[in-house]
Amino acid sequence: MTDVITLSGIGRTFAADPPVVALADVHLRVAEGDYVSIVGPSGSGKSTLLNVLGLLDTADTGRYELAGQDTTTLDDAERAALRGARIGFVFQSFHLIGYRDVTENVMLGGLYTAGSRKGRRERAHAALDRVGMGHRRAFRPTRLSGGERQRVAIARALAGDPALLLCDEPTGNLDSANTDAVLDLFDALRADGTTLVVITHDEAVSARAARRVRITDGRLTEETGR
Repeated sequence: MTDVITLSGIGRTFAADPPVVALADVHLRVAEGDYVSIVGPSGSGKSTLLNVLGLLDTADTGRYELAGQDTTTLDDAERAALRGARIGFVFQSFHLIGYRDVTENVMLGGLYTAGSRKGRRERAHAALDRVGMGHRRAFRPTRLSGGERQRVAIARALAGDPALLLCDEPTGNLDSANTDAVLDLFDALRADGTTLVVITHDEAVSARAARRVRITDGRLTEETGR
């Protein structure tokens, strides 16, 4: 099975007095179709790891391959292009444009894909159907519940057919019922072959993943025997 993520000896240190080691000799492999949670408290290195995985920041040491491509030597423009084409992001905040309808919001997720505006609209409709929001295509986000908004945000992340769905505290703004609904959706997406990495501080959210990795002081430990 093809690896979507291969981290080898990743390190990231921030200049301070003394220097802050955010990531230390991190190794991680995520295969195509994996559902992995990375759990840890505030200050453990989760945000730095998210930024490296999402090509929003670069490591000081080590090698990061995304879907078989070495990202280590890419310049800013090349990283941005790869990020837009291969990674779908889901955040705690939904980041939907209030004056645009649901379809137009989801179409933004396909900006880096080739094809016409009509093609992007068709992909947006397919992504909305996939997350159970096809009946809300013409609604504006202000008319949706929190759980529905997160489903739209997930559809936007899927619209470009990414190699990786990277989720940062995706249930942080949701109540328990909507949290369960989003996690059920993640289960369905994984069953459909989507590769998911969910970064969270919530033990219950992390427990839903097929694999759970704990980050402590910038080091990863995979939990087994669950």
